[in-house]
Amino acid sequence: MPFKQVDISKKPVVYREATASGRIKLRPGTIHLIQKGSLEKGDPLALASTAAILAVKSTPSIVALAHPLKVERTEPVVKLGKYWVEVTVTVGAHEKTGVEMEALTAVSAALLNVWDVVKAYEKDSKGQYPSTVIERIRVTNKVKRTNEAI
Repeated sequence: MPFKQVDISKKPVVYREATASGRIKLRPGTIHLIQKGSLEKGDPLALASTAAILAVKSTPSIVALAHPLKVERTEPVVKLGKYWVEVTVTVGAHEKTGVEMEALTAVSAALLNVWDVVKAYEKDSKGQYPSTVIERIRVTNKVKRTNEAI
């Protein structure tokens, strides 16, 4: 059976919002370098926020069956933990379909950008990444308000 986009032409436009989050586990030494602002490529936390916003806009180019949406809100939050960087992104729009894929794409792209900035510090002596892991990418909240005036 061939792939196709779902027909949303008869669905009403309502406010939709989705929040997704995920983490990248890093070595303590890498976390320390981030805290000091000592990474050669720059600040991975600021880059993650920018990458998340750009990814939301690019979701239909990345997720094959996603509908192009008029996103009205993209709010990335990036936190540095003891052994990880956590990214949470909330996306909102008045649309006929949900914005979960946009939120998930944003988190994924943000975490990949963090990995790119820190990869030189995460490699072992063989050039491998034994402890670097992107994990727990998931939708943490969804909102659909059908009674909101448009």
